[in-house]
Amino acid sequence: MLIDRQLADAGWSVQDKKSLNLIAHQSVSCREVVMKAGHGRVDYLLYVDRKVVGVIEAKPEGTTLSGVEWQSAVYANGLPAEAELKSITVDGRLPFVFEASGSETHFTNGYDPHPRARRIFNFPTSATLAKQIRDAEAEPDKPTWRAKVQHLPPLDEAPLRPAQITAINGIEQSLAKQHHDRSLVQMATGAGKTYTAVTAAYRLLKFGGFRRILFLVDRNNLAAQTIAEFQNYRTPDDGRRFTELYNVDKLTSAGMLGSSHVIVSTIQRVYSVLRGHDVTEGDDPNLDDFVPDAPVTVTYSPRCHPRRSTW
Repeated sequence: MLIDRQLADAGWSVQDKKSLNLIAHQSVSCREVVMKAGHGRVDYLLYVDRKVVGVIEAKPEGTTLSGVEWQSAVYANGLPAEAELKSITVDGRLPFVFEASGSETHFTNGYDPHPRARRIFNFPTSATLAKQIRDAEAEPDKPTWRAKVQHLPPLDEAPLRPAQITAINGIEQSLAKQHHDRSLVQMATGAGKTYTAVTAAYRLLKFGGFRRILFLVDRNNLAAQTIAEFQNYRTPDDGRRFTELYNVDKLTSAGMLGSSHVIVSTIQRVYSVLRGHDVTEGDDPNLDDFVPDAPVTVTYSPRCHPRRSTW
């Protein structure tokens, strides 16, 4: 089954209820589990470190997933008594809820301030979910980046131009409101777009709970200029350079380092890799086999026309 393969690719051990073994694997996806009375049979029950943390409602390929979110919500609230004793819940509900058709996957993170289903591109690993649980235990009032961006400190406006102040405040307001998953900042040539992006990146990494940012450029010489801008940026609080605090790397044949906070890449390279095409000679051909194995929190592109929010 396609969903079984996708779970296995993300590191999950897919098992049947009758042969369930939670000892041998950190992450287990158990098929066809009967929930408590009135809550039906869930397609997959997810275990991390031997605790139930989520459910998956599986549908045939092509199904409109927005129409089945109510069903997975029923399962998330319907743990049988024996499973409740070994589960992680948020307000009495399992925190991680998925709907999947094999060609599309939706995910609701119960730790978000206003949980709702969002489309994702693959199932997260158990390590990703385990870290989310640890983060929630460490900061229960701000367990996710969507919660943290609603409590950012005031912007230090002293080193910034008026247009830069407007842009950064607009980005942060859009993230806090969560109405859109992309934003367009319109700035004139020479207005300091890259400096604006570096300042926003610093605040989101330090205060916003962001762990990794992908910075897209359209030419290799712009990649070098962008990295230099990050290297020369001094933080407004203690004056240290950005790269003394956060690792800024260009994508190489070694792949995306786990220690990278900002990854700079040409948009052609990312497009070619995602489409399974060879990277052209003008764009570092030694990267043909690279596929990222960890998510980025946000992608920044200095030249982007389609928009959802504008300042």
